[in-house]
Amino acid sequence: MIQRLLIIIFTTFLVLTQCQVRQTLKVGLIFVQNVTNLQVAIGYRTSASAVLVTKEKIRDEHLLDNFDFEFIYDFDECNEIQAAGKTVDLLVNKRVDVIFGPTCSRSGMISSTLAAQYNIPIFEWGLTSARQLTDVVRYPTSLPFSVNSYSLAMAIRGTLKQFEWTEFVFMYCNDGDDEKCESLKDDIQTVASQHSDITLAYTTRIMTNSLSDMRTAIRDIKKRGRIIVACVASGNGSKRTLMQAASLEEANNSEYVYIMAETNSRGFIVDEPGGKWHYLWEGVFNDSASFTSEDSRQSMANLLFLVDNMGMNDEVTPQYLNFSRKVIEMMKDPPFNCIEDCAGEQYSSVAKYAGQLADAFYAYAVALNRSLTSNPYADIRNGTMILGNIGMTFEGVGGGDVTVDPDSSRTSVITMIGLNSSKLPETYGRLVINNQSIDFEPLYANEYYDVWNGRERPKVKPICGFTGNQCPPDFVRDYLAFVAIIALFLVFAVGAAIGGVIYAIKQKQREIERQDELWHVDVGHLQTIPKKSKSEASQRSFASGPSTSTKLTLESRTETNRFSFYLYKMRSLDHDNLNKFIGLCLNGPQLMSVYRYCSRGSLADVIERSSMQMDAFFMFSLISDIANGLSFIHSSILHLHGYLSSKNCLIDDRWQVKISSFGIPMIRQSDEISKKGMLWSAPEVLRNETEERTQEGDIYSFGIICSEIITRSSAFDIENRKEKPEEIIYQLKKGGFNAIRPSLLTDESLEINPALTHLIRDCWTEKPSERPPIDQVKSLLKGMNDGKKVNLMDHVFNMLEAYASNLEEEVSERTKELVEEKKKSDLLLYRMLPKTVADKLKSGVSIQPETFELVTIFFSDVVQFTVLAGKCTPLQVVQLLNDLYTIFDSIIEQHDVYKVETIGDGYLCVSGLPHRNGNEHIRHIARMSLAFLSSLAKFRISHMPNERINLRVGINCGSVVAGVVGLTMPRYCLFGDAVNTASRMESNGKPGRIHVSAEANRLLTEVVGGFRTEARGEVIIKGKGVMETFWLLEENGSDPVKSLLKNKRKNSTTSSQARSVTPTMDGVSL
Repeated sequence: MIQRLLIIIFTTFLVLTQCQVRQTLKVGLIFVQNVTNLQVAIGYRTSASAVLVTKEKIRDEHLLDNFDFEFIYDFDECNEIQAAGKTVDLLVNKRVDVIFGPTCSRSGMISSTLAAQYNIPIFEWGLTSARQLTDVVRYPTSLPFSVNSYSLAMAIRGTLKQFEWTEFVFMYCNDGDDEKCESLKDDIQTVASQHSDITLAYTTRIMTNSLSDMRTAIRDIKKRGRIIVACVASGNGSKRTLMQAASLEEANNSEYVYIMAETNSRGFIVDEPGGKWHYLWEGVFNDSASFTSEDSRQSMANLLFLVDNMGMNDEVTPQYLNFSRKVIEMMKDPPFNCIEDCAGEQYSSVAKYAGQLADAFYAYAVALNRSLTSNPYADIRNGTMILGNIGMTFEGVGGGDVTVDPDSSRTSVITMIGLNSSKLPETYGRLVINNQSIDFEPLYANEYYDVWNGRERPKVKPICGFTGNQCPPDFVRDYLAFVAIIALFLVFAVGAAIGGVIYAIKQKQREIERQDELWHVDVGHLQTIPKKSKSEASQRSFASGPSTSTKLTLESRTETNRFSFYLYKMRSLDHDNLNKFIGLCLNGPQLMSVYRYCSRGSLADVIERSSMQMDAFFMFSLISDIANGLSFIHSSILHLHGYLSSKNCLIDDRWQVKISSFGIPMIRQSDEISKKGMLWSAPEVLRNETEERTQEGDIYSFGIICSEIITRSSAFDIENRKEKPEEIIYQLKKGGFNAIRPSLLTDESLEINPALTHLIRDCWTEKPSERPPIDQVKSLLKGMNDGKKVNLMDHVFNMLEAYASNLEEEVSERTKELVEEKKKSDLLLYRMLPKTVADKLKSGVSIQPETFELVTIFFSDVVQFTVLAGKCTPLQVVQLLNDLYTIFDSIIEQHDVYKVETIGDGYLCVSGLPHRNGNEHIRHIARMSLAFLSSLAKFRISHMPNERINLRVGINCGSVVAGVVGLTMPRYCLFGDAVNTASRMESNGKPGRIHVSAEANRLLTEVVGGFRTEARGEVIIKGKGVMETFWLLEENGSDPVKSLLKNKRKNSTTSSQARSVTPTMDGVSL
């Protein structure tokens, strides 16, 4: 025991000692030192110490605490030959761990090729704008931090789309800078060919930067387009000369727009050594004293710049000023020790791209930290591994966000700059370029005033064409007689139109009068219905007496057009459970609303006649009729009833309920309601009688009526209660937790659905918001009756009298529902059983077990699923398996494979049954297995995104017997030794590998062919003894480039992984 304790203590001491060992990180740097025109952008004397500033930040964030930094630098002067020699020296002799530089495109391609050979990470910055550097296949260890010319071309496309320009022309000049414009030309042509929304109409080359050559080019291109993209050399006044040539050739007015896309540029501002700058139009060039600076300034009114903001915000931040100061100060520190050589005013301002160097060094430190965190024994010189961890977004030294995608490409931010109305530079927009996506963020409030200074946006093609000979004809001049005839015709047409409007107004007035006649009821047409008894007097007459809708006169409203239109619409309302509104009687002793007569009286009358027997179906039919009528009211122009009670629920001779006394709220508000009539009003209405009626109040009234029906008594059983209506109303107003409501005790002989009583209680709940809407009430009622129709006449007379139109519509609708439900049931059955087997079972055919001589069985299992499930809740485990199996199921649909079952994380499939497919079953299973493993690369667990799923797969071929087993939840099951062998192939396999038997291997390689396998050797299989098995690697014909890249990246990580791999021999640890 003591010996074990000493061993543990000693081992711990060794580990802690190893953790304290420090390493030296050799950082190689390649700069430009003595190229004059590049000093402002990437000069060594004003940029090199950016790595020292970033080193402090790396220390502060404890990214590489166990490393000391050794900086080794050299100069290539943007020369390819020197770049090759310096890079080889850094890689071979100095054995650096990373290289930052070169700063020019062609040098960068040379150095990136060499770095890829040695698998050393290399970060280009500065003026490395060639798109080729972003090719991860050609340069797998390279990451350019500069905006490339392809991003500039995409920015040009984004600008064209923003201003709806579909066609443009391109002019360029290689004189003075043969690298920049040539690359931009190639990428513009590439972007134009890749996207159909823009067209490159013409391309021309300017031979030299001279004014005469530029004027020649302008004369040529003005005949081809008005949206002109131009590229000329930086410096030496080329841009000013181009705009001068455009003005001299009269190609610089409001019809034209010029776009220049550049890196190493601030648009209209030209930087000078020492932090000085001047405007682009200032100075005299091309010996043209007559073309002044102000003339040049005016010539640039139609010029837009698309420039890289170099990781900075639109304004210089205090953070960047502090960084600039430190870079200049720390140049005198080791290892640069630049004191005398860096003295001078021209070296007092930081290089424009120094921030890129700092950002690149920081990104490398973060990526290396990630790599060592995931694998402490990783090789720090492994470029592909480090770039595999490079995806990130961080705040750059300039204050803006720097985004590096996981595919080792940096998101570019391009700024659009133009001249405002004061002819001063202004930022009009920002474009974020990420591969093929473009996000244009306009920074102007009004394009017309801000961008074009009150002018119309230039068109792709002028109205008169590029040469001015396509102007439309002047019809007034050329066709005066024709114009005169048209003018006379127009005068006649206008007169006819006026006459037509007058006629339409007259017709509208006649139509209004006709509509008014429809709802006007003469008192002479009304008569009183003889009363048989006192009990039948209630609501039996439609003219006068207690059952009519007799209301107060409201003469000021009846004569308005709005009121007349409302009554016309009310008269047009038609529903089976709505009593037809006839109109208003205005010439009687009092104002009366007239509805269709219902011979059986009101629902209150029927309930009052206690001799009337009502069974449960009869009651349910009445309730359903009321719900249907109220639903129609709520969805019509009426929106609500407001005064619903059993007294205005009338019953016709067919025992169908028809809701009456609806609408005309402007008249009903003047009615005085009796205390007994208030028993149907909702508590919130009783508490505030001036409050407007609501649909929730109608639901409450509906609940009171339903209680009357099922108890066969009046509201609150008022005749048999000791309380008077006034006392009940007082208790209703009082409310509270146990507010008074009618009793729901029913006759024991009635089979009332308990769900109905629950619904009634929900309808009269105290809070209006908790009452169910009428559509939900209808749905619940339908469910209580098992979806059957509840029309009472259908129940009594077996649908002897039905409405033909409604019946035809309902039959069609039900037929559609039946077809849809059959499709759903068939789809569910086909998912449980093979289609051929399911069709036989549906036809009543007995399924006999069947022998299949040769099929392919597939088993898979999720590796360490128990450990993974232990980290999840049960619901998360179900979600995980559902997400995983949804992907697998979609893959299965692409192959002739039948999914037998899933048990937990196990997955069983078979091909070759019940549909025999010759020997193709092995091909389908093999392709499906490879697709399963391939899909796992992109699969992420939603609640644990850092975890990864892996599979063990086993495949075997042989004969099986298949048949349907069981009556309850029948399953199509497989039996045979081949199934057991396939299961053993899976259980004895390895994660991420496809384990196949000898028979499966024979079919794969000798019979169907097209697959590559690898012998595993003889393996002891439980229940089988020693078996020779194989690994399925891939299907022949895969992309050789992808395979080469995959193998190259795999080999690059072999050395780091070898330290943690325990040698095994087919499942037996050595």
